[in-house]
Amino acid sequence: MSKILFPFTAFVNQEDLKLALLLNIINPKIGGLLIKGAKGTGKSSFVYSLPDILPEIEVSEDCQFNCNPNDQTNLCSECQNKTNLTIKNRPMKVITLPLGTTEDRLIGSLNIEQIMTKGIRALQPGILAMANQNILYIDEINLLPDHITDDILDAAASGWNTIERDNISVTHPARFILVGSMNPEEGELRPQILDRLALSVEAKTIKDETERVGVIKRNLLFENDPIGFSKMFATEQETLKQKITKAKALLPNITFSESLLSAVAAGCAKLEVDGMRPDVIISKTALTIAAYDNRTTVAEDDILKASILTLSHRTRKGGFQQPATKDEIESAFHQTLTKYRGQKEDSFKVSETQDKKK
Repeated sequence: MSKILFPFTAFVNQEDLKLALLLNIINPKIGGLLIKGAKGTGKSSFVYSLPDILPEIEVSEDCQFNCNPNDQTNLCSECQNKTNLTIKNRPMKVITLPLGTTEDRLIGSLNIEQIMTKGIRALQPGILAMANQNILYIDEINLLPDHITDDILDAAASGWNTIERDNISVTHPARFILVGSMNPEEGELRPQILDRLALSVEAKTIKDETERVGVIKRNLLFENDPIGFSKMFATEQETLKQKITKAKALLPNITFSESLLSAVAAGCAKLEVDGMRPDVIISKTALTIAAYDNRTTVAEDDILKASILTLSHRTRKGGFQQPATKDEIESAFHQTLTKYRGQKEDSFKVSETQDKKK
């Protein structure tokens, strides 16, 4: 019997956290999520509840790296050499990085004696292989050893993991949704990995008395009768799962007006955010919000939501200025949205592959 999970739809409040997780599931190309919050705010509980609502993915049958048979850019060398790949559907998974993980456990290891006869099959897959097309969750991500952090950053940046032993190298796809959680009181996060986590939210302590009572009741009910409690939310869970699947299918058809793209670029420039990655992430997130709401066009509110999720943890002016506050982000983007409203009404769609140099 599979483990009974606390239903995702049974959590009280924390709407920003729920949305950020769902957006990454719908569109893994957003680039992950950082969950900050004090102890006892349910950071890990939210992530561990996800498997029951995760959509199915397509994998190459018998591939130890979860290669996507419909994506020629996401195939290991063995899958690339096969003329016909057998497609198998299975649900996405949450792969947890254990505390004290060794480098071999993370990236995998090679049996040098067998590499000449078995090729890639001589590789003992690591956590990064398991995480391909799945969610890689790291609790207390700010406490990771530097060498483990570097390996994860390399894989997250390139989408590939390379294992090298005695001049022998094996590479496989490692395209995962990176989700990390941390208690800021326990230490800061390295700037390199902070920048790699696309979105950030704060899991806040609920202060409303009625909502706190709801949290108590639901936890007690679940502990007393996990199966019965889960059945209470079965309809909501299935509805949400279908909504995610529908949004994934709709995502390539979302259009983005040129005026909104200009507003995104101007807003990031106005706030003096470091690098160009935030502009792209805001745009991806806004597209995904529209798909989640079952709309085919990005709206101004999508930009505002996406900008807050994207910029709240990002340094400015080369790292010499703290991240913008929510009020600062809203003010900057309200100004740029107003400035570009009604201008450049040509639409941009990511599924169109004709000349898009501009």
